[in-house]
Amino acid sequence: LAECLKLQQIENDRYDPAMAALLDNLHLLEKRDYVGLKRACCIDNEDLKDMIEEIQLLNPKPGLIFGGAIVQTVIPDIFIKKSPEGNWIVELNSETLPKVLLNNKYCEEVRSHVKGDKQEKEYLDNCLSNANWLVKALDQRARTILKVGREIVRHQAGFLEKGIRHLKPLNLKTIAEAIEMHESTVSRVTSNKFIATGRGIFELKYFFNSAISGTNGTNAHAAQSVKHVLNSLIDNEDSKKILSDDKLVALLKIEGINIARRTVTKYRESLNIPSSIQRRRIKNSVL
Repeated sequence: LAECLKLQQIENDRYDPAMAALLDNLHLLEKRDYVGLKRACCIDNEDLKDMIEEIQLLNPKPGLIFGGAIVQTVIPDIFIKKSPEGNWIVELNSETLPKVLLNNKYCEEVRSHVKGDKQEKEYLDNCLSNANWLVKALDQRARTILKVGREIVRHQAGFLEKGIRHLKPLNLKTIAEAIEMHESTVSRVTSNKFIATGRGIFELKYFFNSAISGTNGTNAHAAQSVKHVLNSLIDNEDSKKILSDDKLVALLKIEGINIARRTVTKYRESLNIPSSIQRRRIKNSVL
């Protein structure tokens, strides 16, 4: 990023020692550490403000003009909807299923031209056997995806009805035992498979969550649900009362979530949320 901005400023004839120092310290700009930037660039408030405004007019990804990003539309493999009786109906998306059919008429036509040659008959029988095996294997795969989808919907009905706060902890073993298959099979059929719900399209693996214990013996919470609560608490924090990780632990306990401070830190970082010190600087920074 620094090099790309540097080249643009050279082209604009605006690359001087102060601008070079600023581009060498973009991490300070990200943290809104204006005091550190002024010290690094040896400039005053007004000059720093002008330089930042210049940078904001630059293109951070100039290479995109030569082709643009290719966005692949996600096509769901499973659809779910509610029946008039209020039950969840789980259906496979036939458009995503491999289309493999065995043409028995053509097979018989080829066989009719074989005149007692044992080797040719064995070859044809082998081809027919392989073709039948492939058709059955694909059918079994589709049935397995449907079974897994139905079981996930059964476990995560609360999420479908009420949202992410009601997402339950779930692992591969639970689904595997319910459909009487091996965990590795469940893992394979859920990889890169998507389900369309009333709340959006999700990868099947999204519904597998580790458990965070509840307080006072209450039910466990799904990790994704805890992250959602954590994110909401930080989004709604007072700019004058930035929440430390210890304070977040306390607030989560009020929500019935028993979680260690190091886990809060890990979840916060996975959500790309800065530390309390950085958030305080960002929310209260004035150039």
